[in-house]
Amino acid sequence: QVQLVESGGELVHPGGSLRLSCTTPSGFTFKNYDMRWDRQPPGKGLERVASISTSGGTTWYADSVKGRFTISRDNAKNTLYLEMSNLRPEDTAVYYCAIPALVGTPRGQGTQVTVSS
Repeated sequence: QVQLVESGGELVHPGGSLRLSCTTPSGFTFKNYDMRWDRQPPGKGLERVASISTSGGTTWYADSVKGRFTISRDNAKNTLYLEMSNLRPEDTAVYYCAIPALVGTPRGQGTQVTVSS
């Protein structure tokens, strides 16, 4: 089982910005896998936020975050990022990184993002 570790979540005011990170073990061939960020708002189900191809050349965003969030990766550091700007209260959720190509879509423990005044 791949151990994913998300970090960077915190309490932020509406309109603020955050950068989330997701690290993977050095023995994992991170560069060979498309990656994705998911989130789970309080009391709701898991939803897809953004995805990125192995090279970073192709990205996809949910309509709700398009133009505000940017997914990126550093294959040399085995790390996935999510830059979030103009945050809204409805962005409040636990954010997970995921490996969709692996059986069971492994995710980490998540990082809490709370957007509130």
